[in-house]
Parts: sequence; C-alpha cells; structure tokens
Amino acid sequence: MIKPIIRDTFFLQQKSLEATKSDLSLAKDLQDALAANREVCVGMAANMIGSLKRVIIINIGFTDLVMFNPILVDKAQPYDTEELCLSLVGVRPTKRYRTIKVSYRDINWQEKTITLTDFPAQVCQHELDHLEGILI
Repeated sequence: MIKPIIRDTFFLQQKSLEATKSDLSLAKDLQDALAANREVCVGMAANMIGSLKRVIIINIGFTDLVMFNPILVDKAQPYDTEELCLSLVGVRPTKRYRTIKVSYRDINWQEKTITLTDFPAQVCQHELDHLEGILI
C-alpha cells in the first residue's frame, strides 16, 4: 500500500525507535512508496511514511536496498553539498562524506555491512539523518 508522505516537521524531528522483526512489513511499504515517487526520490526513511522505526530504503544504482536498524560505523572524505527532501520544501546545504560503512539487518533479518561511496553514500546519510530526527 502506498502511504502518504509526511511533511509535518514536528513528527519528522522525532528520533526513530529500533525496529524489530514485527516491523518487517515496513520494507514493502517503503518499497511501494519509493516506487511511487521514483521520478523525484532515491531514498526514504520510515518516518517519511508515518512510522517512527529505524528503517530506510535507498537506491544503490541497480536495486533498492532496505536497511533495518542501520548504524554508521565509519566515514571518510567530508564535503559540502546541497540536497532536496521529499518531505521538505527547497534546497538545503549539508555536510556529507564520500565513503561510509554501514551495518544493518536486511529483510531476512541477517546482519550485514556495506560500504557505499559517492551518491549512494550521500543518499544513505540523508536517510540516516531522518532516523535521528535531523532535517537538512
């Protein structure tokens, strides 16, 4: 089911709670929401569709990747950039890192680690900020 995009900044600024196996259905909700907004969006956090759980989805070029309870474990090469957000109006400045390493659980609840660079790393950092209630 395609859920509406949340634009309430008070809601979006709340820190998300750890996801559990009972939250696995959020993967499908995020996949549907990202697919419906594909022309203007490359990633989403669960709070953008109304759930304060630590779940994100990012497009990594050839596929979409859902991450449960993602944690940024390493970062390198800081740079300044500007970003848009489907939940917000306008372009906003932010600091990102070219290379990041993230640990997470996949849709099979298996522990994984991934290293992302360049644009996929930027998208992931944006969604990780959402989980912390940080709006660019």
